[in-house]
Amino acid sequence: MNVKLPYIPERPEKPRQSGVNMIMDKGLSLSEAQNMIDSSGHLIDYVKLGFGTSVVAAQVQEKIDLYKKNNIRPYFGGTLFEAFIIRNMFDEFRKYVDKFGVDFIEVSDGSIHISHKEKCEYIHNLSRYYTVISEVGSKEASVIISPSKWIRMMTDELESGSIKVIAEARESGNVGIYRSNGTAHVVLINRILEKVKPENILWEAPNKAQQVWFVKLLGANVNLGNIAPNEVISLETIRLGLRGDTFFDYLPENLKPEE
Repeated sequence: MNVKLPYIPERPEKPRQSGVNMIMDKGLSLSEAQNMIDSSGHLIDYVKLGFGTSVVAAQVQEKIDLYKKNNIRPYFGGTLFEAFIIRNMFDEFRKYVDKFGVDFIEVSDGSIHISHKEKCEYIHNLSRYYTVISEVGSKEASVIISPSKWIRMMTDELESGSIKVIAEARESGNVGIYRSNGTAHVVLINRILEKVKPENILWEAPNKAQQVWFVKLLGANVNLGNIAPNEVISLETIRLGLRGDTFFDYLPENLKPEE
């Protein structure tokens, strides 16, 4: 921080297990990635090369090397994993990951159907060679998953070797843990938190209102993902009470205005 202010919540330094920021790279150019790092790289933990963008984007290797050089862990979106799996190309997926020197893998089943047992086997096998993060929830709004099933899947995937489980919301923020209007499924989220430690969950929160909601619920060091590259600094001000939405959250009562 450029000045020391009292009543600012403490944020852990990278590498960290809580307060993680996962940024969505949907096809940034190399110079755009560098600009993002220049402005907010110190706040970025993971960068997801979203869905299958790495297949068609230019300078993917250079961008991956740039992220790694700046203490940011890049990985390919889970949709790419699914694109290989549905074509029975698991070995080719591993070769693809290794070609780029990526040691961080997302396992998901948001677009395809595989049994949860099979998904956990992929997580277990890959976790022997890579760091694995897995995603729970469907990308289809019509697919309803009960809270007890969310909890069971998250727990099983963590036990199988995932370092964290991602709570699905898509880049639009209107499925999975959110309703179609973007508001949180409060009962679902609270039920999950009764059984799964918050530091083990990365909540997708692409929209400002969702970021504010989770910071108010779980504090400055909640793990948040699918953040736009140009909103990293803005999110940090929300976390620290330096934006109107959370301005009074960390102040002592004597500094708050009388109601």
